[in-house]
Amino acid sequence: MTQIIQSEKIRLYDLEKKFKLRLSDDKQFFTEWQENIPKLSEIEKQQLERVKASYLNLTKRPMLEDMVKMVVLSPLLNCAGFYLPPFYSTSESSVEICDEDEGVIIRGKIDVLVLQDQLWIVVIESKQAGFSLEVGIPQALAYMLANPKPDKPVFGLVTNGGNFIFMKMIRGEEPIYALSDEFTLRRGDDLYIVLRILKRLGQLFV
Repeated sequence: MTQIIQSEKIRLYDLEKKFKLRLSDDKQFFTEWQENIPKLSEIEKQQLERVKASYLNLTKRPMLEDMVKMVVLSPLLNCAGFYLPPFYSTSESSVEICDEDEGVIIRGKIDVLVLQDQLWIVVIESKQAGFSLEVGIPQALAYMLANPKPDKPVFGLVTNGGNFIFMKMIRGEEPIYALSDEFTLRRGDDLYIVLRILKRLGQLFV
C-alpha cells in the first residue's frame, strides 16, 4: 500500500531512510556560498538596510509567512535579479517525489521557486517568523529531491525572515546535501552576505 506523506510533516530521518539522503562531510562540496560572491553597490546596501528596518519594525507584532515573503524575500529576489530574464519565478508550485521500492509518496508545495529553462535554481521555504529553521530544512530538502535534472546541482534557502540557511544537493545515485552557516538579519552585515550568495547562485546558471 502506498504511503502518502505531506511535505510539511516530513522529518530528516524519513528522507535519510527512504531516499538514502546523506549529509556531505566534504568541505569542498558546497563552496558556492563562500567563494567568488560578488560585492554590493551602495544602493543595494541602502535597499537592504530598509528591508532590515522594515522587518524589525514588523516583528513587534506577530508576522505570518505571507508578510515574511513580502517584506524580506521579495526584495532579496528582486535585488538578486531573479525577476529578470533569463529567470522566472513561480509561487506555491506542487511537487511530488516517489520511492517506488518503499511505496512512499511525498507531496507538498514550494513557497517560491526560481527557475531557468526548467532548471531549479533556488527553492525557498519561508516559515512563520519565530519558527526555527530546523522546521523548514527537511521540507526544503524534500522539494529539492524533486529536481527534474538529477545530474545538475540544486540550491535551496530556508528562512523565517530573520534567519537564513543555504543548501546544495546533488542527487546522483544517492542524494547528497550540505548546509551553509546560518545567517541572521540582526547581526552585522549578514543580510548583505545573503544577497551576495543569491547573486552568486544566479551567476552560476547564466
